[in-house]
Amino acid sequence: MKKKFLTLFFIFLLITPLNADVPYYLDFKYVLNQSVAGKKAQDFLKNKLEKGINDLKKQEKSIQEEEKKIIQQKKIIKPEEYKSKVEALRNKVSKLQAQRSKLLESTANQRNTARKELLKNLNPIIKDYMKEKGIRMVVDKKSLLLADQNLDITKDIIEILNKKLKSINLK
Repeated sequence: MKKKFLTLFFIFLLITPLNADVPYYLDFKYVLNQSVAGKKAQDFLKNKLEKGINDLKKQEKSIQEEEKKIIQQKKIIKPEEYKSKVEALRNKVSKLQAQRSKLLESTANQRNTARKELLKNLNPIIKDYMKEKGIRMVVDKKSLLLADQNLDITKDIIEILNKKLKSINLK
């Protein structure tokens, strides 16, 4: 009886692959931020945002100086002229706010486009890697509580992605 049990147990071990149901994991955020294309896209968006904010700050300074001049002229000029200058200043402020909103929205849209493009290129790479290595399941790292580092395929995927995708066109 004991021999039959041991024989069946060893046959079961031989038939069942050892890593068949072991899920591997990938840190998508790290891949998106550390890949060559991801870094280039982030640098492009960061520079665009900084340049836009600097331009807006210059305009804001100009508006503040204009406001000071109008306040100084309040007692000298006619009330109707003062009101028209204040109204013109308010229009400039609202245009500035609209430009700021447009800049932020544009940058957010481009960031989403870059992310979608990276993911579009990443999915076939992951599928090919899974097929090549005989992996049945890949999970995002943020969904894990604890895992063995030997199951992390992030660096392998970044290497493959860097070879296949050098940059993303965001212009």
